[in-house]
Amino acid sequence: MSDNKKTAKFEELAEKRVSETLKKLQLIGNLANKNNYDYTEAHVKQIIDTLETEIKVLKNKFTEESKSRKTEFKFK
Repeated sequence: MSDNKKTAKFEELAEKRVSETLKKLQLIGNLANKNNYDYTEAHVKQIIDTLETEIKVLKNKFTEESKSRKTEFKFK
Protein backbone atom coordinates (compact mmCIF):
# COMPACT_ATOMS: atom_id res chain seq x y z
CA MET A 1 0.00 0.00 0.00
CA SER A 2 1.40 3.41 -0.88
CA ASP A 3 1.99 6.06 1.76
CA ASN A 4 -0.91 8.16 0.44
CA LYS A 5 -3.28 5.19 0.67
CA LYS A 6 -2.01 4.35 4.18
CA THR A 7 -2.53 7.95 5.28
CA ALA A 8 -6.00 8.08 3.76
CA LYS A 9 -6.94 4.78 5.45
CA PHE A 10 -5.57 6.03 8.78
CA GLU A 11 -7.57 9.26 8.53
CA GLU A 12 -10.73 7.42 7.52
CA LEU A 13 -10.52 4.93 10.38
CA ALA A 14 -9.36 7.50 12.93
CA GLU A 15 -12.25 9.85 12.15
CA LYS A 16 -14.76 7.02 12.42
CA ARG A 17 -13.32 5.49 15.58
CA VAL A 18 -12.77 8.78 17.42
CA SER A 19 -16.30 9.92 16.54
CA GLU A 20 -17.72 6.63 17.84
CA THR A 21 -15.65 6.95 21.00
CA LEU A 22 -16.81 10.52 21.61
CA LYS A 23 -20.43 9.36 21.33
CA LYS A 24 -19.76 6.53 23.80
CA LEU A 25 -18.07 8.95 26.24
CA GLN A 26 -21.13 11.20 26.03
CA LEU A 27 -23.33 8.20 26.84
CA ILE A 28 -21.15 7.42 29.87
CA GLY A 29 -21.54 11.08 30.88
CA ASN A 30 -25.31 10.64 30.76
CA LEU A 31 -24.94 8.19 33.66
CA ALA A 32 -24.15 11.19 35.89
CA ASN A 33 -27.86 12.10 35.90
CA LYS A 34 -28.87 11.46 39.53
CA ASN A 35 -32.55 11.63 38.55
CA ASN A 36 -32.14 8.40 36.60
CA TYR A 37 -29.28 6.57 38.33
CA ASP A 38 -27.85 5.94 41.78
CA TYR A 39 -24.10 5.53 42.09
CA THR A 40 -21.31 6.07 44.57
CA GLU A 41 -18.11 8.05 44.38
CA ALA A 42 -16.35 4.67 44.22
CA HIS A 43 -18.25 3.87 41.01
CA VAL A 44 -17.26 7.23 39.53
CA LYS A 45 -13.62 6.78 40.55
CA GLN A 46 -13.44 3.32 38.94
CA ILE A 47 -14.94 4.58 35.68
CA ILE A 48 -12.67 7.64 35.50
CA ASP A 49 -9.55 5.67 36.53
CA THR A 50 -10.24 3.01 33.89
CA LEU A 51 -10.75 5.59 31.14
CA GLU A 52 -7.68 7.60 32.18
CA THR A 53 -5.55 4.44 32.18
CA GLU A 54 -6.70 3.56 28.68
CA ILE A 55 -5.92 7.10 27.47
CA LYS A 56 -2.38 6.69 28.85
CA VAL A 57 -2.06 3.37 26.99
CA LEU A 58 -3.32 5.06 23.83
CA LYS A 59 -0.73 7.84 24.14
CA ASN A 60 2.02 5.26 24.66
CA LYS A 61 0.95 3.27 21.61
CA PHE A 62 1.78 6.21 19.40
CA THR A 63 5.27 6.43 20.90
CA GLU A 64 6.07 2.83 21.81
CA GLU A 65 4.52 -0.62 21.73
CA SER A 66 2.40 -1.23 24.82
CA LYS A 67 1.63 -4.38 26.71
CA SER A 68 -1.71 -6.16 26.64
CA ARG A 69 -4.62 -4.44 28.34
CA LYS A 70 -8.18 -5.04 29.43
CA THR A 71 -11.00 -4.70 26.94
CA GLU A 72 -13.79 -5.17 29.46
CA PHE A 73 -14.88 -3.02 32.39
CA LYS A 74 -16.35 -4.50 35.56
CA PHE A 75 -16.95 -2.87 38.93
CA LYS A 76 -14.78 -4.33 41.68
